[in-house]
Amino acid sequence: MRLLAFCFVVLLSACHSLPKNNHVPNAINDRTLTRPDPHSMANFEDVVITHLSLELKTDFDDKELKGQVIIQYKKLKPETEYMVLDTRDLKIRRVSAADSNQSLSWKLASSQPPLGSALQIKLPENSAPIKIDYQSRPQATGLQWLTPLQTATGKHPFLFSQSQAIHARSWIPLQDTPAVRFTYQAQIEVPKGLRAVMSAKNSPELNPEGVYSFDMPQPIPSYLMAIAVGDLAYKKISEHVAIFAEQPFLEPAAYEFAKTEDMIEATEELYGDYQWGDYDLLVLPPSFPFGGMENPRLSFITPTVIAGDRSLDSLIAHELAHSWSGNLVTNARWCDLWLNEGFTSYIEARITEKVHGQERMIMEAALNLQGLQKEMADLPEAEQRLSTCEVELDSEDVFSGVAYDKGRFFLEWMEKQVGRAEFDAFLNQYFADFAFQSITSSQFLTYLQDNLISKYPQKLPLETVKEWIYGPGLPDVLYVPVTDRFEVINDRISAWQTGRLRLDEIKTEDWTTQEWLHFLRALPESLDQKTMQALDRAFHFSESQNSEIAHDWLLLSIQNRYQPAYDRLIRYLNSIGRMKLIVPLYEAMMKTDDLQQLGKRIYAKARPGYHPLAQQAVDPVVNYSESGH
Repeated sequence: MRLLAFCFVVLLSACHSLPKNNHVPNAINDRTLTRPDPHSMANFEDVVITHLSLELKTDFDDKELKGQVIIQYKKLKPETEYMVLDTRDLKIRRVSAADSNQSLSWKLASSQPPLGSALQIKLPENSAPIKIDYQSRPQATGLQWLTPLQTATGKHPFLFSQSQAIHARSWIPLQDTPAVRFTYQAQIEVPKGLRAVMSAKNSPELNPEGVYSFDMPQPIPSYLMAIAVGDLAYKKISEHVAIFAEQPFLEPAAYEFAKTEDMIEATEELYGDYQWGDYDLLVLPPSFPFGGMENPRLSFITPTVIAGDRSLDSLIAHELAHSWSGNLVTNARWCDLWLNEGFTSYIEARITEKVHGQERMIMEAALNLQGLQKEMADLPEAEQRLSTCEVELDSEDVFSGVAYDKGRFFLEWMEKQVGRAEFDAFLNQYFADFAFQSITSSQFLTYLQDNLISKYPQKLPLETVKEWIYGPGLPDVLYVPVTDRFEVINDRISAWQTGRLRLDEIKTEDWTTQEWLHFLRALPESLDQKTMQALDRAFHFSESQNSEIAHDWLLLSIQNRYQPAYDRLIRYLNSIGRMKLIVPLYEAMMKTDDLQQLGKRIYAKARPGYHPLAQQAVDPVVNYSESGH
């Protein structure tokens, strides 16, 4: 028996030295109940990534990124022998020590949707960096590969990433949690004539050989890893800001986002220096599933906000605000998303007020509150809390208006309670004290108690603060935004409905997008065909090129079976993939018996052009399946 045991130990040791997927002690599944981040399988409490060096080649034919990553790390516990990384649908070819090229033993666990497969690696004895040769798969959830026909120019393919929340693991093996921050460098090879850009320092020069180098010296979490490759033009528009976009979008974007430099200056006056160097904007193809993504140094922006009148550039204010709240100080877990998005929505409002005036800021706040109250009516109480760490939610489910708008109204309440000057001073110190760190709600609450509540215990009762963070719904102390402009619109709608005013007598020449949205949302949900026709004839809603106004009109048209708008509905859903705009339209059609087949037909045609995240959101709405549609 001793001999057999000895042979087993020898055999096990030999297995550890094999250069391919070998049997190593399985510490992966044992960690399921003890992970500090439920959305990551990485053992970052034992060993933490400090720097990545990427070398990748884009293969548009196979729809794969191929190459290697070198991982530098720091042991937090000296006795740690293994590093566990997050992966999803990656093909791991080889794992080795970067200094000697000696193979390391590793194990790729079976997939645990939606988390993916944990990659467990035996650490080199000399703590040398780890090199992983790998490639992504065509089904990578964090990448979208577009054919030339899906782009604005129709000439070249396009690639872009969307790593938030837990999709970086589908194109890089890493510790995919916002609790871990690292610096990175990269070399990306692309087809000649195309340009690569990343969430790093980007060169204005087009490299004729198709090889681009990047450096991100500030530590970022994995969800801010970003890449895009395409036929991208470049235009510098101010000291800090340049536009990267396909040629048809370049000049419209340069005009639309011309106030970005003003926004940077305004935010620096409020919350201190911008710490990221350049602030460039990448205008993506319309299939981008979000309004924007705050990738540092290069925010990704949907073309659906190019309205021609700068009326939707609050999105730019939001993504810029993340340079302080989110990118600089980050939620350590997705269940505390409000620490990113609530703070950012508050700062967005402050930027909008400073650049566009208080009236526009209040109108946007009123619209956001309307949307939040409507959304909360359909959410279970557990999901109405700012901090949702006490319940088990998918990482995508935390991205609701609660984190954004309830978080914003909470901060606004504190501002009004203690005064703007005092609250701004608190936020400045908060950003300085936690710069380039990731924190939790409990850490924030302790900091708030020590630095603000202790000064104003009567104005900021601890129980009320906890009600905001941990309680459902909206507290009674909420400051409700009210604007005279919306009251005027309400009066005009009432006068029209009672026959005291004709539609052509409503003066709309100076209306902003925000006023049009309120007008549409203040109309009765049920309207007859004659009334819908009159509204369309008077205001040309069915042909509106403003994506937000068109969305609200099309929603109203679905609810009231207004067929003259269906052609526009079909074009709309086939031309954009922004989830905020398309998902409610599919949901409305599927709630209507006589429009369900129309919704399914539209989706079957539009789906191939949607991002995987948009497909994931709409598939269950229309009961889509690959086999039966």
